[in-house]
Amino acid sequence: MTRLVFAYPGDLDLPTGGYAYDRRLIRELRAAGWEVETLALGPGFPFPGPEARAAAEARLSALPDGTTVLIDGLAFGVLDDWALREAGRLAIFALVHHPLALEGGQKADVTAALLRSEHRALSAARGVVVTSPATGREVIRTFRVPEADVTVALPGTDPAPIALGEGDPPHVLSVGTLIPRKAHDVLVAALALNADLPWRATIIGSRTLHPETAEQVEAQIAEAGLGDRIRLVGTVSDTRAVMAGADVFALASRYEGYGMVFAEALAQGLPIVACAGGAVPEVVPASAGILAPPDDVPAFAEALRHILTDRDLRRSLAAGSRAAGAALPSWADTAATIASFIGSRT
Repeated sequence: MTRLVFAYPGDLDLPTGGYAYDRRLIRELRAAGWEVETLALGPGFPFPGPEARAAAEARLSALPDGTTVLIDGLAFGVLDDWALREAGRLAIFALVHHPLALEGGQKADVTAALLRSEHRALSAARGVVVTSPATGREVIRTFRVPEADVTVALPGTDPAPIALGEGDPPHVLSVGTLIPRKAHDVLVAALALNADLPWRATIIGSRTLHPETAEQVEAQIAEAGLGDRIRLVGTVSDTRAVMAGADVFALASRYEGYGMVFAEALAQGLPIVACAGGAVPEVVPASAGILAPPDDVPAFAEALRHILTDRDLRRSLAAGSRAAGAALPSWADTAATIASFIGSRT
């Protein structure tokens, strides 16, 4: 039986795409016969204080010689000193959902420091797992990781009920944690420009990870006079059930390392309005949605207007979405890719 330690920062049960990927990967590797031990690295990443960093490094350094460890990039990118010290003793692999410096909403000096630390950390990894071709290219170009040391393991997508798409008024759904990178401010501004049209909107996503952003979005909705049309509902137990009752999926992310929620929208046949940041153009084909440039409120608003006012276009994009969704990989496929990659290097 192959043994792997999966090390992660924070709370593995958080309702984000990155943690959802981690949870399913662990489950599928175990189902495939791997012995997977989880190792919690503690809170504060990617900006841990000295004590939190030292505690995380101590937990990792306690691993026996020769241990194979896969470390979530949210922590690994700032554990560069530890990685360089231990690379000769442990088989270290990194799981990069997206580079830390591309999170957005950070000061220039913070971005520069993250670029330096992640570059150093990745240089010590025996292999790097990324969740999209776009992230793979970024890792190779920005951090100079050899292409042979990188593998793409697309997130799996579970089947779910197809959206009927017959809402009156149309129901616009957005799913994404309320953080700057998800650009809910762009979505709200675009909806405000379409206030003359009939629609209702729901935004699902945690409001606790970046309270300042959540408060700003809430204030923006109130200032636009859209409090009765846009609902901020926080997290929900079954996002896919809400998707089944939507007519349009809209998320204006400034950058996505993959964008699992877009894949879920495809699997449920929803027409999509998004921004062409990071891996989104690789996930959402032109047959399934309209992509605007990141941070372009007028273009995003125009895309929404086209879909909201043209029922035939909505139906055509929904059909394209269903077709694209049918071709998405399973979580077993994801785990098999990673198992093969790690197995070939240990």
